[in-house]
Amino acid sequence: MTSRKRSALVALALLVASLALVAAGCGGSDDGGEVEALPSSSCQALEYDGDGDPDYLVATDFPMQGASRTQTEQIVAAIRYELEQREWRAGDYNIGLQVCDDATAQAAKWDSGKCSQNANAYAANDSVIGVIGTFNSGCAAIEIPVLNQAPDGGIAMISPANTYPCLTVNLPGGCDASEPAKYYPTGSRNYTRVAPADDYQGAFIAEFMQKQGIENVYILNDKEAYGLGVATTVRKASEHLDIEVLGFEAWDPKASSYEALMKKIQGTGAQAVFLGGLIDENGAQVIKDKVAVLGPNDGDVKLIAPDGFTTQSTIDESGGAARGMFMSVAGVPIDSFTGTAKEFADALVAGPLAGKAIDPYAIYGAQSAQILFDAIAESDGSRTDVIAKMFEAEVTDGLLGTFTFNENGDPTNARGAVVGFTMYVATDELETEDSYSPQAEVVEAAGAA
Repeated sequence: MTSRKRSALVALALLVASLALVAAGCGGSDDGGEVEALPSSSCQALEYDGDGDPDYLVATDFPMQGASRTQTEQIVAAIRYELEQREWRAGDYNIGLQVCDDATAQAAKWDSGKCSQNANAYAANDSVIGVIGTFNSGCAAIEIPVLNQAPDGGIAMISPANTYPCLTVNLPGGCDASEPAKYYPTGSRNYTRVAPADDYQGAFIAEFMQKQGIENVYILNDKEAYGLGVATTVRKASEHLDIEVLGFEAWDPKASSYEALMKKIQGTGAQAVFLGGLIDENGAQVIKDKVAVLGPNDGDVKLIAPDGFTTQSTIDESGGAARGMFMSVAGVPIDSFTGTAKEFADALVAGPLAGKAIDPYAIYGAQSAQILFDAIAESDGSRTDVIAKMFEAEVTDGLLGTFTFNENGDPTNARGAVVGFTMYVATDELETEDSYSPQAEVVEAAGAA
């Protein structure tokens, strides 16, 4: 073979290889009418490792920077792993994946403008067949109505983490009169979640306080939808259990000090302080000032917070002040998962997580992915039918137990981790303190008028 021919063949081989790399990176969507990638300003490169080209695109929407990043990276890893096990297919359809970020570096948490931008990008992209997210309920409140009005019947959205009740139901006294109707302008639902709403979390926290012998509590919130919502359910559940609520007010996330607020609480003789909100909302400073004024969290005044604080970042950012603090989270501890959930968790740790300790929210992410991918597989390929099939899902002994969805998109007929909660205590890391499902009557009280 002449050197010229050899050079020509090498050049051809390099060209083919480079085209293959481009196809692998963008899903092979060079031809018109194929999957269109979402904007790089919010989303990572389109992922696809199956045969041929992707037919549809599923987007994940989480804060991929800031205090929640440890949890959201594991959620995404679980979703990607689930899709890999399906060989990038849902039934007859090839599925591409795109990981999108609803946080900004400046905010170091979810950002309302970014959530709006993302939602409009999904709605405008005909390739998007479903969205897995969000992590924060405030972001979901922005995205749901945009996806609800997307062309061809809206876009299915399933969250592994949203707990704000008013996204799906109107809890008297806890929701605005316009909720949840304003999230579904078309009159049809397109949103489900596998996390129990905060009427469950409020009931769980109140029951835990009762078990601790706490007779009164001062309740704070961070002014956000999630924080105010969970604080309200804790107040109602506490009152139902005859735990006196000595105060109910918000902290200013932009304040430099909360010592005056803590001295005010000190004057009430409170036995516990509850922080309804997110660690991202200057929560570490609130914790530091609580300890500075009211003493250590394992002392006379307990400190309790919901899942918005339940992360290693709370311990790290508070510089040790979080020690002894109680933090709840929807679901059961990883070591309580059995059967298929344990098998999945073990495989995730051995594979994508490379031996790292697994966060329970990874299991919630995987369950969300399974439901959405199954809905796509059983659908006729239209957005409307994917939504319908998602609502018809029947999970039996799944990763989170057994449940279906009610007409609002919430888990019902449920048993297992999907209605279970865990209370952790902070040491150098999060350690399990207790785990159980709250009583139905206390859940009802937490959501009552």
